[in-house]
Amino acid sequence: MNASRVRRKLGLCLPALGVLTLAGPCGAAAAHEAIVTGQPSDSVSFVDLSAMKETGRIHAGGKPAGIALSPDKATAYVTAPDGKELIEIDAVSRAIKRRLVLGGAPLGIAAHPTRPEVYVADWYAHKVIIVDTGTLSVSGEIAVGQSPSGLAVTPDGRLLLSADRDSDAVSIIDIGTRTRLASVEVGNRPFGITIDASGQRAFTANVKSDDVTVIEIATKKVIGRVAAGRRPYAVALAQGRGFVTDQYGGTVTVFDQSTLQPIKRIAACDHPEGIEPDADGANVYVACWGDDVLLRIDPRSLAVTGKAAVSSGPRAFGKFIR
Repeated sequence: MNASRVRRKLGLCLPALGVLTLAGPCGAAAAHEAIVTGQPSDSVSFVDLSAMKETGRIHAGGKPAGIALSPDKATAYVTAPDGKELIEIDAVSRAIKRRLVLGGAPLGIAAHPTRPEVYVADWYAHKVIIVDTGTLSVSGEIAVGQSPSGLAVTPDGRLLLSADRDSDAVSIIDIGTRTRLASVEVGNRPFGITIDASGQRAFTANVKSDDVTVIEIATKKVIGRVAAGRRPYAVALAQGRGFVTDQYGGTVTVFDQSTLQPIKRIAACDHPEGIEPDADGANVYVACWGDDVLLRIDPRSLAVTGKAAVSSGPRAFGKFIR
């Protein structure tokens, strides 16, 4: 992977240092927003999802790519592969709080649902780095397969799954013991990985085999595959359906989450990448790398219902809706 790509009682409002305020209430983040990493622009955009409008932007540096949110969604953790660091952002004040140099090429990231921890995939060192978010320091690491990319934690917080791209496999890790329990063979070059709300199944977007592999987590076995478009990047789940961003196809492949049968392929945008539904699954949002927009899709009608211009090269690899 090219490293450059792995890229609010006075009524007075004073913006935080380094923040461009474009719209919205004084000093307060929107109650329902997206935080989108813009890799080539070295920036992070804040998008009001009700208005579908960018309301702020900060300079992050280091070609920000991956993103995870704290359990209360008040803090964003962003990976900067070129800067070799993890950036902690106050999502309410929209200001960078702290930075942690990790080395290597930090890319995928996931947050624990209850512990003060985030997990960072190091693409070059083939490991997952454990970061204590209280002290913002490294507290451990776990060896995984080659070139770990997307990460996901089961809802109960017991297991961490790593899509090991160049091993064509997914590592299943016991978080409590910091032990790699299994490596499950999937499609070719898995990148994004998503776990369903029940914690029973995991879905990997396989870049080279143009499909999605479905893993039954309890048995650590592959139970199905879904054909996708060209170069699938990541998977989102909403309204009983799966949504896959097809980078090279400019589409979003939709399938039935239970039967794994295809439903439709939606014409989306140039290079769709990061994808996530909102909390109630009423909308699915897609970061469009080539068009510099955040797209909104109705998961029932499968229609594109809005778009917001954001900073250049939006990637939003991970969990970015709050």
